[in-house]
Amino acid sequence: MNIRKDACELDFLSLGALIHRLDPGVIPFRKARSAEIHVSGGEYNVAANLSDCFGLRTGIATAMVNYPIGELVQGRVRETGVTPFYKRFEHDGVRGPNIATVYSDRAHGVRAPVVFYNRANEAGALLKPGDFDWAKIFARGVRWFHSGGIFASLSTTTSELILEGMQGAKASGAVNSFDLNYRAKLWASVGGAQKGQQVIRRIAGNIDALFGNEEDLQKGLGISGPEVEAGKSKLDPDAFFTLIERVVTQFPNIKLVATTLREVHSTNRHDWAAVLWLDGKRYVSPTCTLDVYDRIGGGDGFAAGLIYGLIAGRSPDEALRLGWAHGALLTTFPGDVTMAKLDEVEAFAKGGSARVQR
Repeated sequence: MNIRKDACELDFLSLGALIHRLDPGVIPFRKARSAEIHVSGGEYNVAANLSDCFGLRTGIATAMVNYPIGELVQGRVRETGVTPFYKRFEHDGVRGPNIATVYSDRAHGVRAPVVFYNRANEAGALLKPGDFDWAKIFARGVRWFHSGGIFASLSTTTSELILEGMQGAKASGAVNSFDLNYRAKLWASVGGAQKGQQVIRRIAGNIDALFGNEEDLQKGLGISGPEVEAGKSKLDPDAFFTLIERVVTQFPNIKLVATTLREVHSTNRHDWAAVLWLDGKRYVSPTCTLDVYDRIGGGDGFAAGLIYGLIAGRSPDEALRLGWAHGALLTTFPGDVTMAKLDEVEAFAKGGSARVQR
């Protein structure tokens, strides 16, 4: 990975859609009386985590709507210290365009979380090539450019915008990364699984770093997976590394592939690990047991910690441990973005415990 070491205005820039997530806690929506509002977005979360916890200079290129929900979202973006590059839309007072709504209860025990969407007339889906002055943005210096499969699935124009941004990033010397974040419900609304694979494979030819689990790689890229032995732990990295070899054979431009490994015993009890393939070498994190408060955003937390480690010049093993530790800590907070401090992440990555700090 060739990460710029010269002076750059931004360490990290994301391209994606902002959303607001309604969270009724452990109550299912059909019985809910109230809900918390979390500002989120698969691509934005990484930028927010890198800024708020790790102290990097980050940005988000995204759509913004001039109405009260947009004002709420902008306030949360400011709180995390992320520099926004907004393409603005006017709300018509009735139908939009809108900041999308995601509904997700927290569930508990044997009851799994349920996620559904209202992304009708979403401003993010209206974004298209030409909406951002990439030449001007990248002229300021950007080390790492990131987008993901959630944004790519929103419309036919968002994937073209990702490609346009990645071309600008590559020309400027920035690393390009992509989180597959495969969501069957979203791809079903724009042509289904086959269309999704066509889009994602085009993007994959332009990236340096790829995030995604086994399901993401198989469904998003159409890579056939190895046979998994009955009764074998989901935390066994061998099957994933075999899959990675198939990915990089088809896409030799990819220098990094990483993911979390999660074995779900109940909604609130997970075994957690992570793996990294970097320039042909394999790295595996420790395994820990998580008592999960809110699982949304754990993967984005992992990506942020790993990216921070690499930008900061840590060894691949250290970077992986930082991602593993930060993703684990993120599941102990409500909401989609971090509330962790860097020293907490560093301590847990080195084997710290949950003993009270006096």
